[in-house]
Amino acid sequence: MRDDVVPAVRAVYGEQDLSSAPAFGGGFINFGHWEGISLDRPLTAEDRVRSQRDLYRRVLGALDGADARGVEVGCGLGVGAVLAVEEFGFASVTGLDIHPEQVERARRANAGLLARAPERLGFACGAAERMPFGDGEFDRLYSVEAAQHFRDLAAFGREAARVLRPGGRLAVASFFVPDGAEDAGTEGVGAEGVGAEGVGAEGVGAELAARLDSFASGLDVAHPVTSLTGALDAVGLSDVRAESIGGHVWPGLDHFLAGIDQPVRWPRNFLPAYRDGLLDYYVVTARRPVEGG
Repeated sequence: MRDDVVPAVRAVYGEQDLSSAPAFGGGFINFGHWEGISLDRPLTAEDRVRSQRDLYRRVLGALDGADARGVEVGCGLGVGAVLAVEEFGFASVTGLDIHPEQVERARRANAGLLARAPERLGFACGAAERMPFGDGEFDRLYSVEAAQHFRDLAAFGREAARVLRPGGRLAVASFFVPDGAEDAGTEGVGAEGVGAEGVGAEGVGAELAARLDSFASGLDVAHPVTSLTGALDAVGLSDVRAESIGGHVWPGLDHFLAGIDQPVRWPRNFLPAYRDGLLDYYVVTARRPVEGG
């Protein structure tokens, strides 16, 4: 086991195996993109898998990855990497994950494609902040619902810029604290069981930890979205954009969670946190400029 894996990450993606939880399915581990899925009826396990696959499609569709060499940072079980190869025509994808058990699971889950076309799919163990790849090795870099675990977004930005070739493109999807959240009204339940006019910049993390155990445990980090966009700007990436897609994530997720048995209730607090302006879901895109262009 790597000694730089945060204990909560080690547990959730190790012995607890988050991919086996009822809230997930199909080998994916993300909250889903629910656009086009009716929320006027009970949701099925098939709806849940579709939502997770569609989140990958939302990210991969922003990259124009046909015939590209890609890397997925935080690849989990690797099913999104296979989607990039088989549906989006990537020439190859390397899945990177910090957790060695996840890397082994990915290799087992995708043994067929690895055997048939080893030049098109591979997996490696490593951290987003210290990628075990050469300079300019990839045309495309993407990450789906992993950046909330990254400890150092500035280091991730430097590594992303390094491993992308000039002209390469990046897309990151995850949940972040929105700009201006310190001024948001919070009428939901907080640490004291009361609302607040505005929680302040330092209080956003504390408020999220009071509502959501994944923040309290250190599994998730309350990164402002501007920390990521600023990190990408700082390393010279261009066309940096952050698009909110929370309206296509949180209501559908909550509707699905309402219809399944769960051992804990706290995941239902993601939707109120979004509605109170403390949390949102983004697709962040950027490009490494071509030198002299």
